[in-house]
Amino acid sequence: MSSLIDSVNPWLVAVVLNTILLGLAWIAPKKLLTPAGLFHAWFLSILIWVTLGWQGYAVVMFYFLVGSGVTRIGMAQKEAEGIAEKRSGARGPENVWGSALTGALCALGVGMINSGFIVPSPQFLIPNPQSLLLLAYVASFSTKLADTTASEVGKAYGKSTFLITTLQPVPRGTEGAVSLEGTLAGIVASVAIAFVGWGVGLIDLLGVAWCVVAAFIATNLESVIGATLQSKYTWLTNEVVNIFNTLIGAIAAVLLAWTWISFIK
Repeated sequence: MSSLIDSVNPWLVAVVLNTILLGLAWIAPKKLLTPAGLFHAWFLSILIWVTLGWQGYAVVMFYFLVGSGVTRIGMAQKEAEGIAEKRSGARGPENVWGSALTGALCALGVGMINSGFIVPSPQFLIPNPQSLLLLAYVASFSTKLADTTASEVGKAYGKSTFLITTLQPVPRGTEGAVSLEGTLAGIVASVAIAFVGWGVGLIDLLGVAWCVVAAFIATNLESVIGATLQSKYTWLTNEVVNIFNTLIGAIAAVLLAWTWISFIK
């Protein structure tokens, strides 16, 4: 089946598949995306399919479906407390790119290398830079799913929430707050999507470990940013913080892998 898909023009497959999905999402009674969010997700999905094939597409779709699902956990309770995501969790363009900009750039990098548009210099990069970009791609979504899951589960089920910088008790939904329940759920989510990346062949089993560790590091640093900087700068919106979060996760995974390769040489 995969060989048949790979033999067809990827642009044709991407446009047809995602146009069909856009149409289904448009008429679906439960909206996971706003109208504008749908078209941005359509463009993103085409980009991912063309550059990374169905394998990269599987990772981003897993993130979107699971991330949308966990956002709706305890929605009535979170809305009553005023800590729910806006629009009842429906994603807009800012959410799409806040979550996926880092991954999209990694996918573009892989696509340009594979097409010969960019020829990596062996003097500056270790062999097979595509593998590092693929690791960064999976790690970015592993990080974002961990962050989304930790936040939403923590807001719904966190028995005790603490500000990450002081460990003082704070109300659920406070920027920079963490909980045991949310943290554990976030780790499980990062493991799950990393294994999806491994299952479709984008990363190896060691890459799964790097993604999970990187996601943990980035998610906690994101909480630190939320607790210390986000309220001070109006431009530091949740979506901008999400970009930093996924970028940190991607870089951390690459640094871990690069350090390991250097160590075993």
